[in-house]
Amino acid sequence: MEKIIVKSEAETAAFAKEFAKTLKPGDIIAFKGGLGAGKTTFTRYMCEALDCRDDVSSPTFALVHCYRAKFPVCHFDMYRINTFDDLYSTGFFDYLDSGAVLVIEWSENIIDFIGDEEIITVDIKRLGDSEREITVERGEG
Repeated sequence: MEKIIVKSEAETAAFAKEFAKTLKPGDIIAFKGGLGAGKTTFTRYMCEALDCRDDVSSPTFALVHCYRAKFPVCHFDMYRINTFDDLYSTGFFDYLDSGAVLVIEWSENIIDFIGDEEIITVDIKRLGDSEREITVERGEG
């Protein structure tokens, strides 16, 4: 487990870019953190480090955005997903074997449905306007 306190968006960007260097195709990143914690911001800088050629934005209404980068990144928003049937209807399971890095915001809503996949959990806690505690844990979901 790795834990860091960042005091600015620039520090968040630096940490996200370093984190991106550890990723490989097929990784699943489960974000935890409340509204405004910085999940999409972290994802944007992570994708930037992966040479993303697309604009990174919250997939709140689309549920998923896929980005072209060093390897594909699929960015999910599971805020409104509460049941297995809801998750299944998004097509999420089709992405598991796609070789893309899966980035899941509001992962706590679906974590029980994705089985024994290896998960990288990124928990972002808002401590102030720009200060965050970021915890990264690699392991089984």
